[in-house]
Amino acid sequence: MDLGLTGKVAVITGSTEGIGKATALKLAQQGAKVAICGRRAEAVDSAVAEIGKAGGEVFGMVADISKAADIEKFINAAVEKFGRLDILVNNAGSSQRGAFLETDDAKWVSDFELKVYGAIRCTRLAIPHMRKQGGGRVINITNVAAKQPGAQSGPTSISRAAGLALTKMLSKEFAPENILVNTVTIGKIKSGQHERTRKKLGLEPAVYFKQIASDIPMGRVGETGEAADAIVFLASNMASYVTGTSINLDGGTSGVL
Repeated sequence: MDLGLTGKVAVITGSTEGIGKATALKLAQQGAKVAICGRRAEAVDSAVAEIGKAGGEVFGMVADISKAADIEKFINAAVEKFGRLDILVNNAGSSQRGAFLETDDAKWVSDFELKVYGAIRCTRLAIPHMRKQGGGRVINITNVAAKQPGAQSGPTSISRAAGLALTKMLSKEFAPENILVNTVTIGKIKSGQHERTRKKLGLEPAVYFKQIASDIPMGRVGETGEAADAIVFLASNMASYVTGTSINLDGGTSGVL
């Protein structure tokens, strides 16, 4: 099936592992040109090699999405490389959570700089390029805790809730220009963060993932490819009348739509 992605240019932040890399791979397999970034040069080089080996046209750059100057360099370099920008996936993020009284200002600021200001800055730079093409797609990666925060879920649940509001606001403002803005609200998806936690606990993969899936109705942790499928759908022609909405990708965990 032709998803209408051939020749499109997609910028994916936080894309050297996990959901970001899986998304870049699937977009490239559908004919899109992809620009990826990460904080570590070796991780960027490895992801570029993997995507290139799979036949994708890819550009990679070291960039910290919590820093405005890095964002500007990355977006400008991607457009200079490929000549246009059609799709932005604001994926860069981490999971910072803990007891409220033990979470200091530095943790709150770093979380918002990466997830909220990072998405704002990337989108602000990307939209003028989308206008030149007569439209585009912005896909913000948030999580289900943004809709239904639990105890000790900050700062992540709060910054992700801001991501939901940003998604809705942008969708209303830019719909007349065919710039569609949506979010995928993820639950537990296998990622580099989970793998690092597993190793720290000294657990085998099957044991670890069974333990953390105990509260998931489907009984398992999601795969990065499943998250990428939802993102690629929103980037494709199949979602041409979808904007300002969210897709829960959590195996049925969330109690809200």
